[in-house]
Amino acid sequence: MCGNRHMKTIESTETLVYFDGVVVFAGKDPIGGHYIGSIIDTLNSVDRYLVAGVSPDRLRQFRSGSVDLRTLFLEAPDGEWFLATSRTDIEQPLVLEPGEGSLLASDFLPEEGFLLDDVPSDDLALQEARERGNVVFEFRVEPLEASGAHRVRMTALGGLLMQIQTVVKHAYRSELRLLSDSVRSEIDPSDGALMDVVVPAAAGSLRVIMEAVKEPDMFGNGELARGLQRLDKVFACADEPDTAKEQLEPHQGHLAGSYIKLMRLLSDNGTGLWYSWAEPTSVGSNRGGVSLANARSLITQLSEVTNLGVEKEVITGEFEKVDRNSGDWGLLTEDGRRFGKIGDDGPSLNGLTVGSRYRFHCVEEVELVDITGRERRTLYLKKIEPL
Repeated sequence: MCGNRHMKTIESTETLVYFDGVVVFAGKDPIGGHYIGSIIDTLNSVDRYLVAGVSPDRLRQFRSGSVDLRTLFLEAPDGEWFLATSRTDIEQPLVLEPGEGSLLASDFLPEEGFLLDDVPSDDLALQEARERGNVVFEFRVEPLEASGAHRVRMTALGGLLMQIQTVVKHAYRSELRLLSDSVRSEIDPSDGALMDVVVPAAAGSLRVIMEAVKEPDMFGNGELARGLQRLDKVFACADEPDTAKEQLEPHQGHLAGSYIKLMRLLSDNGTGLWYSWAEPTSVGSNRGGVSLANARSLITQLSEVTNLGVEKEVITGEFEKVDRNSGDWGLLTEDGRRFGKIGDDGPSLNGLTVGSRYRFHCVEEVELVDITGRERRTLYLKKIEPL
């Protein structure tokens, strides 16, 4: 990839880490070879970088948090490495000066464990939130097909968009249940958790920007933020997969279940996921995410846990409808008629009296109907209490 050790030039194609200047970048030479660069020092406004060739797949793995920066440099083809200088945040082509001797014996290598497993540092969500005057959520993925170019399969992106929206929706509903009846009665929850994709992908990376369907109030507070705050709490378990079961227990039900499905979707597509979100009045973005390695570890840890994704519901009312052949039933409650089915391991409806009052202990299952995210909810009866 790096060829002979004569002078060559590369152009920066992507800033991977930025802090008062470009810290880590990816680049290409005129014939399409890939490079990684990391800042060494700055003297008299001149930045000096360590540069080495890198394969597209290893670069993708670095973006996904599965390999550290030091390893990339030590794996440089034929052990070749270079130095480059820039005064302009690497906006112009960089001339590479071949390094002498072993890179391992130099003082230029980054420390071990420098992983790119966080969201980009340019605070895109906050910038977009202020420009749009709305709550903004953005996420980044690095699927297998992104090795050679910034791309993602339509099926993978569509699945991720639907599953992210599903997790946020259940997070929002979980937060609403914590509110008092008086506060909840003043909220129209119909579209409070819904998001629109407003930019298909931000330039330079597989980053998708979304904003709330429902605009914030006059104080800049958005309903969507309720769900995203809960989302942050759920994603906190990604840092410690060994204790994920305990951390997810407060979110048991549809929220935990949809989160586990998202982890499986990430694992199947070979990518981690990193996100940030902000309101127009935020000081900084809230951030979260999961590496591919941790997503797979979470699936392993939670694969034997069967009750985390179960949404339990208890309803009370007059027994109104029964179809013993199909297992359908109905209760007339104070909030209206509720209907459901008998599960495979549910109790018999024999002996129940129409018009009598019962307490039904149920679990609710949710099935996506189509790509728009419409859901079909079904209550399955597990236990009956006569009243």
